[in-house]
Amino acid sequence: MNNNVFQTEGRVPLLQALPFGMQHILAMFVANITPIIILANVAGLPQELSATLVQNCMVIAGIGTLVQLYPIWRVGSRLPIVMGISFTFLSLAIAIASTQGMGTLVGAVIVGGLVEGLLGLFPRYWTRLISPEVAATVVTAIGFSLLPIGANSFAGGQGAADFGSLHNWIVGSVTLFTCLITMVLAKGFLRALSVLVGLIVGYVLALVMGMVDFSALQQVEVVALPKLLPFTPEFSLDAILAIVCVYLVSATETIGDTSALCSGALGRDVTRSEMGGSIACDGFVSSVAGLFGCTPITSFSQNVGLAAISKVVNRFAIATGAMLMIVSGLFPAVGVVLTSIPQAVLGGCTIMMFGSILFAGFGMVAKCGFSNRNLIIVSMSLSVGLGFTQATEMFSLFPQIIQTVFAGNCVAVVFVLAVILNLVLPKEKA
Repeated sequence: MNNNVFQTEGRVPLLQALPFGMQHILAMFVANITPIIILANVAGLPQELSATLVQNCMVIAGIGTLVQLYPIWRVGSRLPIVMGISFTFLSLAIAIASTQGMGTLVGAVIVGGLVEGLLGLFPRYWTRLISPEVAATVVTAIGFSLLPIGANSFAGGQGAADFGSLHNWIVGSVTLFTCLITMVLAKGFLRALSVLVGLIVGYVLALVMGMVDFSALQQVEVVALPKLLPFTPEFSLDAILAIVCVYLVSATETIGDTSALCSGALGRDVTRSEMGGSIACDGFVSSVAGLFGCTPITSFSQNVGLAAISKVVNRFAIATGAMLMIVSGLFPAVGVVLTSIPQAVLGGCTIMMFGSILFAGFGMVAKCGFSNRNLIIVSMSLSVGLGFTQATEMFSLFPQIIQTVFAGNCVAVVFVLAVILNLVLPKEKA
């Protein structure tokens, strides 16, 4: 196998790069299109328009990933980060679309993305707030927050009629153990593709068990181009302010993901320019997403975990996955086949990946040291952030915008507390 797959730079033969790119796309594909599917259903959009938005989301995710890999000026990090539609905005997006319409939502997405993008262009003015202790705490919080997502997928997907059924347990377990066995026993090329191997085995088993539905293929066009401006943007100050607040939350997640990637997969600390470029890409490409009727994009923690496990960080290899995502948007049949992967299969693949993010957070905390000051920052931020957001009714006293941003988002609470504690606690003498 070409060893360049374990380096960010260097050419990898296309036939070797493709499976690694496919592995990254399969890890996040369903999560990428799920927010827009939920939003379209709640907003009561017609089926053909919903299909157009799903198609647009795939193209935007591919474009965003390419910009992260191969920056345009200072927009992008040059890191192996995979971008996709963010769940963070979903509840607020539903509220705005339901009360003020999709036009107001996309108008707020466009303006808010410009705000986050500009923030990313000037990292020297704010990165001093992100000390190693803060970054380590946020990465750990991201790892904890993803574990229930993996578990829900393993059981069939939250809200599924067959949630926790025997066949989901069987498929999820076989997928998980296949990933584990491949990682432990295989070598070289196959070991680096352990998640893809598990996914294929799980998918074949699910197919044999009758859990895969191809009926949607009967109504799919052969080729369909993305549709620009499916909604006319409208600009409402209250919607824009609310979306900007959530953009700041999304930026904290991107900071954590970028830090986790550098620590877990590259074995080093993130640089100021990488952090700023990553956030600039988040913002500006999210504005483009709004032009195509989509909600904002962000870095995907699933792929950070995959990079940490497989150590595959080659930009060209991951770029092939981004191109596959764009092709999926141009040829809807490809997307339909990929969306047919059962949730239990994806859950079996992601459980260990999410755990690897948690492990990266632990490593970053250990690197910071176990001083009394660090103990307070990490333990207080995690205990309040993870604990309070498990009891969301606690936030009913606060205005709706506070509830939207913090009540169900432990990463946001952890980030704010960690920054405040890092600023107010006295520095310990050497």
